Amino acid sequence: MERITFPGTLDSLEGIRQIVKEESQRAGLSKKAAYNLILAIDEIATNIIVHGYEETGNEGPVDVLTENSDGKLTVILEDDAPPFDPLKRELPNEEFFNKPLEERPIGGMGIHLTINAVDEFKYELADNRNRNIFIVKTGDN
Repeated sequence: MERITFPGTLDSLEGIRQIVKEESQRAGLSKKAAYNLILAIDEIATNIIVHGYEETGNEGPVDVLTENSDGKLTVILEDDAPPFDPLKRELPNEEFFNKPLEERPIGGMGIHLTINAVDEFKYELADNRNRNIFIVKTGDN
């Protein structure tokens, strides 16, 4: 698995997007699948940087790990921010989506987008590091 480390700052987002775009192209993802994966990665990376590092006064890296094998592209974001499992956050429900945009509360949409943008999204805490795992089927198995 290839690892590239970025500083946990908003300036790193473009580089993270570029890595995911290149890996998506190597894996042969469709434009739509690649766009969805980049969107999901961008959302979670932004949350790590803004909520995990900036808002807590912490600094740290965002590691991007990629692997293309067994018919799937796996991208993992690892960070040293305080533990946060996005899958334990309450997600928007039907009532939320039925409200006009101006009446909807802020927050939660990014995780909803992430979960729906990839074939599988998982979170784990390993060696005291957050690991957000994105899996997209490549169809070449």
